[in-house]
Amino acid sequence: MSVDIAVAVEAEATTPLLEVRDLTIRYGKKGPAAVRGVSFTIARGETLGLVGESGSGKTTIGRAILGLVPVASGQILFEGRDITRAGLSGRRSLQGDLRAVFQDPFSSLNPRRVIGDALTEPLRVAKVPRADRDRRAREVLTAVGLPAGSADRYPRQFSGGQRQRIAIARALVTDPRLVVCDEAVSALDLSTQAQVLNLLADLRAGADLGYLFIAHDMAVVEFLAQRIIVLNRGEIVEAGPTSEIVYNPREHYTKVLMAASPVPDPDEQARRREAWQELKAQAPAAVG
Repeated sequence: MSVDIAVAVEAEATTPLLEVRDLTIRYGKKGPAAVRGVSFTIARGETLGLVGESGSGKTTIGRAILGLVPVASGQILFEGRDITRAGLSGRRSLQGDLRAVFQDPFSSLNPRRVIGDALTEPLRVAKVPRADRDRRAREVLTAVGLPAGSADRYPRQFSGGQRQRIAIARALVTDPRLVVCDEAVSALDLSTQAQVLNLLADLRAGADLGYLFIAHDMAVVEFLAQRIIVLNRGEIVEAGPTSEIVYNPREHYTKVLMAASPVPDPDEQARRREAWQELKAQAPAAVG
């Protein structure tokens, strides 16, 4: 390996997959800030959990990364490339590497098109030959635990959990580098949630794939993420390794989120409910 190639390989290995620098997003051009001064990185193969209550700004950050909302100030870099204000052509060049899985598995699929059409659409845009598109669609369906023949069926023929697996397959069909999962399991029942979370973990283990996992439930994020960022009212209030945030939270708001996370044990759930009420009463202005 030449010196230049070795330097390039080392630089790629040390460059974050995603870097967000001092990000601010406003409601309208001159409205109040929905997100203020947020910075973080995601390494290759890493899952970063973004946690907060409704209105905390977590989904807005995900949508900014995907180019769905404008950025007031700050930078978003993907593999070292500034995509903060990437235009249509720039976003088109990213569509294979940067993908998303959204919350609602029912509205995310066109009921009039078979599953195979939904999966192969991004490959068609990328001008992949038809035979290769169909083969790849069946490969990803198998990877998410569905029969390859599912490609010929309609969304109405699947359960909610199966539809979310299909949404994950659609995100993975282009072999992306980063997937933004925005409340990807919150619409599912607990047993299906566990299946989908295990699937996401298995898929990450088999590829150099990073996730930005956005959720309000700390217990869900604990299972998948290596690091957690806690957001409140558009600002980071706590960040660190998952074990540190979950088992030794420093901030009052993080403790409230932990107490609000549902658990299957009814006695533990009752204890958490009492703790949640006490924490909310201690500092009601700290949460919003």
